[in-house]
Amino acid sequence: MSSKLASAFKAFQDDPQLRNGIASLYVMDAKTGKVVYEHNGLLGLAPASTMKVITSASAYELLGEDFQYRTKFALHKTGNEASLLIIPDGDPTFGSWRWAATKEEVVLKELTQAIQKQGVKTISSVVIDTEAWNEETVPDGWMWQDIGNYYGAGPAKLNWRENQYDVFLKSGKRIGDQVTIVAMTPEIKGYSLRSELTSAAAGTGDNAYIYFPLNAPAGTIRGTIPVNENRFKISGAMPDASEQFVNTLRETLAGAGIRGPGKSLANGSIVPEAKYTTIYTVTSPSLDSIIYWFNRKSVNLYGEALVKTIAAKSNGAASTDKGVELIRKFWRQQGIPEPELNIVDGSGLSPQNRVTTHAQVRILQHARKQPWFDGFYASLPVYNGMRMKSGTIRDVKGFTGYHKAKDGNEYVFSFLVNNYNGASGAMVQKMYRVLDVLK
Repeated sequence: MSSKLASAFKAFQDDPQLRNGIASLYVMDAKTGKVVYEHNGLLGLAPASTMKVITSASAYELLGEDFQYRTKFALHKTGNEASLLIIPDGDPTFGSWRWAATKEEVVLKELTQAIQKQGVKTISSVVIDTEAWNEETVPDGWMWQDIGNYYGAGPAKLNWRENQYDVFLKSGKRIGDQVTIVAMTPEIKGYSLRSELTSAAAGTGDNAYIYFPLNAPAGTIRGTIPVNENRFKISGAMPDASEQFVNTLRETLAGAGIRGPGKSLANGSIVPEAKYTTIYTVTSPSLDSIIYWFNRKSVNLYGEALVKTIAAKSNGAASTDKGVELIRKFWRQQGIPEPELNIVDGSGLSPQNRVTTHAQVRILQHARKQPWFDGFYASLPVYNGMRMKSGTIRDVKGFTGYHKAKDGNEYVFSFLVNNYNGASGAMVQKMYRVLDVLK
């Protein structure tokens, strides 16, 4: 097997797409722990979304398999009027459409009913507890091109609908025609978008990017979408998910005959928290379920929320830097040197991350021996007939995971490529040919 991998990898490296690039491959026998083949295994490379296997395993270890988020709602009543206190803990699934119990319509209906049961006719104020949570939602190293788009949605202490909204676009009939905005769902109150998009050839796909300056009331969509589209959907990151939730709640309460509040207050409680009474709690899905979608759909928000939550559980202060530090410390205690996990976020979206394939394989091998492994394994997608997480950012491609060969041998592997040239699809097929040796 070693010689076959060496031959396949040599051919891969000699390909013109790698002329100015670099690749690393590390393969371990899962049963014995022996190295089957490695090349550049200790070289730190950008992992893209294969970073998510590290964050997933770290969350299982540092939060616990039974961990769940809880978002609490409490009232302080004065007659039929009340102040509403929201006590979130960073739940990235709050209002998500992926589970029946977390859907926005379910949460809003149950919260409204809980308020009605208290005989409240007016919500005078909404107070959001943001204490001990770093409200910088964008981790260091994220790119300007990414942060306005849905995959660049960072975590706040109170998230809503995965901090995502949809924009529907209409293109022209000719290449170069202007593209107009048809609708926005949900409407982002207090913010506006303008289109600088143009129409491109049919079949060119989604090349539209939303640019939303931080703390600015207006954003711009640049790039292209194909011609002859009447309702082409792209998705963006909400500029302020917490305020979006309060606005949506206000509209829902109005429909139930309850007068709603004005702008929410962050840690601006009018009365002491002890005088509030909890009326409703939203409990997140299990960690297994969160990690399933985190890896299957590569939801960057989940990874960044988990990193901050790891920090919050450790010392009460939720920050990406602290969470990353704790992750590196944990794996150092398992024998992986910290320089092999030179990481700055939890999703892999930052091109500043540097990870070795050796470290990724060691973490995957560690996972095989843990009681939570079945959930972790089930979260990994299947590509090329192999159970593995993929990763893609500009000129970076990676695959890391597990495979059981026809002869019964089991392998753990990581394969990273940086700075290749040419088409991503062609690079993927060439990487598959190397990994096919394991079959």
